[in-house]
Amino acid sequence: MSGPVVAGVDGSERSLAAAGWAAREALDRAVPLLLLHASPLLPPRISPVPGADAWENVGEQMIRETATDLADRHPGLEVTGEHVAAPADEALLTAARSAGLMVVGTRGWGGFDGLAVGSVALRVATAADCPVVTVPDRRAGEAPGADETAEEAGGAGEAGGAGEAGGAGGSDETGEEAGEVVAALDAHGRVAETADFAFRAALAREARLRVVHAWALPAAAPSAWMIGVLEEDRAMWEDQEGQAVSDALRPWRMRYPQVDVLPDVVLLNPAQALVRSSARALLLVVGRRTAERVAERHLGPVAHALLHHARCPVAVVPHPPR
Repeated sequence: MSGPVVAGVDGSERSLAAAGWAAREALDRAVPLLLLHASPLLPPRISPVPGADAWENVGEQMIRETATDLADRHPGLEVTGEHVAAPADEALLTAARSAGLMVVGTRGWGGFDGLAVGSVALRVATAADCPVVTVPDRRAGEAPGADETAEEAGGAGEAGGAGEAGGAGGSDETGEEAGEVVAALDAHGRVAETADFAFRAALAREARLRVVHAWALPAAAPSAWMIGVLEEDRAMWEDQEGQAVSDALRPWRMRYPQVDVLPDVVLLNPAQALVRSSARALLLVVGRRTAERVAERHLGPVAHALLHHARCPVAVVPHPPR
C-alpha cells in the first residue's frame, strides 16, 4: 500500500480515464501518482533522427500536460510523469515491482472495434507484481442506463440474486455512484490478499462490500436424478458454504468493523454471478495466483472473464497459490 500508484498513459481516451481513476486512488492513499508513457524506439531505417526525436517529444509533452491537468484537479496530489523508450508492457511490469498499485485502461490506441481488453492490459494484469486495476470504456463507477439496469435486474432475478443492485445512490462530482465494492471470494482457497484489498477499497469509498461466493455443479450434473438431489440438499449446501464464507471473512470483519459486509452465496457459474454483480459496482476485486517466474504467471478463467465482461473497474490482486 505504501508504494506509488502508477498509471499507464498513451493519450487515448481510455488511458486518460484510467489516469483520472488513479489520481483519485493516489489521493485516497496519500501516495504519489506516477504517469508512465512507454514506446519503443523507431528503427533508423523507418525514421531519421529528427523523426525519432519528435516521436519521443510527443510522448513527453502528453505526459506533462496530463500531469499538470491532474495536479490542478486534485490539489495536494503529487504527480510526476515519465517517458520510457521500451515496449509498453515491459515498462509497466518493471514499474510494478516498486508500485503499490498499477492502473491501466482496458485498451489503448491499438486494437479494433469490439475488442474488450488490449494485449498490454491483459499482460500487465497477468504478470504484474502488484495489484492491477483495469478501467473500462465507461467512466469509472458510472452507472448503466435505465434500460441496461432493467435488463440486469431481470437477469439477476432468474439467477437467484447473484446480480442484485447494491444500494446505488446519486453521482458525485467525479461521476462515481454511491454503490458497492464487489469481491470474488473462494472461501475454500486463499483469501487474505483479495479480502484485505477489498475491505480497504470499501472503507475508502464508504461503500458496502458485497462478497460473492459462487459455485456451479459439474457439467454432467443436470440429470433428472441430480436435479432431485439438488432440490433436496440445496439449502444444506448453501448453509455450509455460507458458514465457510463467514469463517473466511471473520478476521477482516474484526479488522475493519466500519465496513458493511453483505455475503452473497449463490449456486451459479462464478464468472456469470460476478459479471452480473458488476453492473452497479464501483470496483470488482478478484484474486490471481502468482508464481516466482513471470513466464509461469497466468489468469484463471474467472479473472479472465471479468476483465473482458465486467461493467466496472476490475482489480486483479496477486497472491501465492496457498
